[in-house]
Amino acid sequence: MKQLIRAAITLFALLTVVTGLVYPVAVTGAAKLLFPQEAAGSLIQRNGQTVGSTLIGQSFSGPRYFWSRPSATGPQPNNALASSGSNLGPTNPALVDAVKGRVEALRAAHPDQPGPIPADLVTASASGLDPHISPEAAYYQVNRVAKARGLSAIQVRRLVDANVEYPSWRIFGDRTVNVLKLNLALDQASAA
Repeated sequence: MKQLIRAAITLFALLTVVTGLVYPVAVTGAAKLLFPQEAAGSLIQRNGQTVGSTLIGQSFSGPRYFWSRPSATGPQPNNALASSGSNLGPTNPALVDAVKGRVEALRAAHPDQPGPIPADLVTASASGLDPHISPEAAYYQVNRVAKARGLSAIQVRRLVDANVEYPSWRIFGDRTVNVLKLNLALDQASAA
């Protein structure tokens, strides 16, 4: 019996060291070596300041910027410490009311857009932190942003075109636009 207990404790200690120390250190080291940007959180730096991450959405509310998807995190939007969906089903009255309110707000902000509003502008993502919108959602906002910036709609549309990200190998997933990257490009174009 003592031999079994000793073997069990030895195996437990060995596996704890291997899976709790050696493996995480090896994987972290390999990630930092092979993918340094991603291992550091995919942070975006401007003028020596960290302005955000390409992986976590940010709220933009002014008319001069492209708006992200609504966030389901609380107590504030895009809170990375509270990543979660709203867990509201499509027939839940709270979700229906929230979407109606978002549609009304978008209609008021875009009176020149009579067509349908892209769904990703009125619904939160599963994580509540999605940093991307569809190209259609970005194009929907072009006229508002152009007018607020004093730029032509063609200039702003070209910025959207330049910031469309394609899926892996152009087959897995959908085309997206990272809102933070697009807004930084917009700031740079407006400053020029």
